[in-house]
Amino acid sequence: MSVYLDYNASGLVRPEVQEAMAKALADNGNPSAVHAAGRRARARIETARAQVADLVGADPTAVIFSSGGTESNAQAIVSALAGGCERLIVGATEHPCVAEAAMVSGAPVEVLPVDADGVVDLAWLAEALARPGKAVVAIHHANNESGVIQPIAEAAKLVRAAGGWLHVDAIQSAGKVPVDMRALDADTLTLSAHKLGGPQGVGALVLKPGREGVRILHGAGQERGLRAGTENVPGLTGFGVAADCAARDLDDAMAHVGWRDAAEARVKAAGATIIGGAVARLPNTLFMAVEGWDSPQQLITLDLAGVMISAGSACSSGKTKPSKTISAMGLDHLATGGVRVSGGWGTTEQDWIRFADAWIAAYEKHVARVSERAREVA
Repeated sequence: MSVYLDYNASGLVRPEVQEAMAKALADNGNPSAVHAAGRRARARIETARAQVADLVGADPTAVIFSSGGTESNAQAIVSALAGGCERLIVGATEHPCVAEAAMVSGAPVEVLPVDADGVVDLAWLAEALARPGKAVVAIHHANNESGVIQPIAEAAKLVRAAGGWLHVDAIQSAGKVPVDMRALDADTLTLSAHKLGGPQGVGALVLKPGREGVRILHGAGQERGLRAGTENVPGLTGFGVAADCAARDLDDAMAHVGWRDAAEARVKAAGATIIGGAVARLPNTLFMAVEGWDSPQQLITLDLAGVMISAGSACSSGKTKPSKTISAMGLDHLATGGVRVSGGWGTTEQDWIRFADAWIAAYEKHVARVSERAREVA
């Protein structure tokens, strides 16, 4: 039996979500139609909107549905610039969809550094905000690789004092730790269904009261004129149910801390370096690295052992790319050897144990091979 520990990449779809989506698929109607099927479809969308809003403490009218987190992050940045911001300050460990949307925006971009634990430098941010020009600041609530949680409320105070706009990518944190838009004081916040145990290809932008969104897809008046295109009714239905389940299961999510920490202690004793382990992290996430054993090799070895995890670096055309997060933390010597282990609603304590068993066994074999090659060269 395989073990799936890659929920930060995409969570397994919850049974409740599958059931709700199947019913929506069987009763499909265009939600813009006035007939009975259309009205039922519209009701499903508005129910989902309320469920998603409840997850993050927002008003349902503030939720703009989209095709996913990437689209919503792009819409947030465009909206902030249209709202009077002249420049961007983007966290050094942000997801590529935020960083690249900022780079192609046409506005000046500054990179907000992080410390050796992966936490944003608030003193640097204060100095940057004091410079001329209203800024949109993009900081994710939790890093997608390390799970490190950022001091969003503290950053918000700095942004407010400077008259700026704070965008928070909460795609990884929602459903794993409490996320309250009002407590975070974000101007915009983004979510994605497939991180919650919902379907892929569905997301949301949440607007603070008084903030206006700008549409980036044109053609019709869906989503209050802010997102053209016929809504994905089954997908949004699943998103809503997933948000409900995630809110219900928040306490259960904390059970991963003990399981994760036990596995972490074992791999650390075997030789792994824990990334971000000294600060607050998501309860389900373990990010680790070893020097000299590239992440794709680790993934393949563990996959053959029936354990599915993901890399802190990507492999393209046979070349290992260093992890952006590890590099930003000043740990370049580990940047090609990072792997991420992330549990979710279907994960058990035994899954974490199996991961630790498999990784330690694989690492011991790797070390033995390296030692043997060194002896042969000598």
